[in-house]
Amino acid sequence: MATMEIRPLKKLQGEVTVPGDKSISHRAVMFGALAKGTTEITHFLQGADCLSTIGCFREMGIQIENTPEKILVHGKGLHGLSAPSRTLDVGNSGTTTRLISGILSGQSFSSVLSGDASLNSRPMNRIILPLQEMGADIASVNGNGCAPLRIRKGNLHSIHYTSRVASAQVKSAILLAGLYAGDGDTSVTEPVLSRNHTELMLQGFGASVSSQVHEGGSATATVSPCQELFARQIKVPGDISSAAYLIAAALLVPNAELLIRNVGVNPTRAGVLDVCRAMGADITYLNENADSGEPVADLLVRSSSLHGTVIEGSIIPTLIDEIPILAVLAAFANGTTVIRDAAELKVKETDRIKTTTEGLRALGADVTPTEDGMIIQGGSPIHGGTVNSYLDHRIAMAFSIAGLAADGPVTILDSQCVDVSWPGFYELF
Repeated sequence: MATMEIRPLKKLQGEVTVPGDKSISHRAVMFGALAKGTTEITHFLQGADCLSTIGCFREMGIQIENTPEKILVHGKGLHGLSAPSRTLDVGNSGTTTRLISGILSGQSFSSVLSGDASLNSRPMNRIILPLQEMGADIASVNGNGCAPLRIRKGNLHSIHYTSRVASAQVKSAILLAGLYAGDGDTSVTEPVLSRNHTELMLQGFGASVSSQVHEGGSATATVSPCQELFARQIKVPGDISSAAYLIAAALLVPNAELLIRNVGVNPTRAGVLDVCRAMGADITYLNENADSGEPVADLLVRSSSLHGTVIEGSIIPTLIDEIPILAVLAAFANGTTVIRDAAELKVKETDRIKTTTEGLRALGADVTPTEDGMIIQGGSPIHGGTVNSYLDHRIAMAFSIAGLAADGPVTILDSQCVDVSWPGFYELF
């Protein structure tokens, strides 16, 4: 078990680039594998989850060259995957598991997906049921609604699915299966718009995809059956979820000014920036562009005096992964912060309502967990202490940032888990 001790800082200044976006890195490999030709990916995230995606497609006959400069995915077309000779190992990656299930549902061969103990305890009925509704032959091997999943050749048809949760993973699994449904368009309607990387990137690869936000806030994404996808070049923007930790560090450490370059600021992902600004954060956008189909910008962040806020409703899907670090910010802010409508936190790598609350209390914060979030009374002295990450990378990184501004050192247990999304996180500091 690795541990890391983080000591308080008096000053933080510099210019940094964060790792490539995890969600976009996953999709670039997947869609490149299904496209005709060679897809070149730069600024790919070399984290454990994304490497699990590469491993799965290599097992299905796709040649993928992984170098420090770029990833080359030699795609074989929409129907070019081969039957794997063994179980596909998805590691700890829920994104790999759920998205690849949609792709595998359209194949002519059988496959089994399995991951580590944490992954195999996460709920998969949210994709199993709609895929079965499409005609997929997919089942939980142990009958508990979790991985391992067995997927056999099915006969896919189009559906219009109404999802009870705004989940990009559920939406993506259905849309990817929809590429193989030959009888018409497949649509997914969500209560609010979730991150739309799949829709944007599929369009870039040549698929017919549309999306519409309805009056009242619900959103529908639609994909048409596809004959072929075509390779392209992809520059992965910096991951806003990773940038969130550096943003928080710059806001909390005295005398801080940090320039974070090339960060993805897709509105379906960047709710953390809106909340930080609502708390009084000094954040400036510079050099905005959308050269690779995704909006990006440099972010200039300075030390700020923060106050409490309410985080709820339609903004939640745009920042669900950033709630642990926002909770840390709230503990240092003046006043009360209320987080609600975030029950999805319970089915992440850990129950993040529980693990975030436990970590905050270990450092002296005044926090009350609720059924769908938490209430944080800011302004209490945040002292040093020991925080158990429970092998959740976002918990480890969030409380590492707390250590930069606490009254004493903070020790993170099982700190090596940060490699899931940010190898080199601790070396950066």
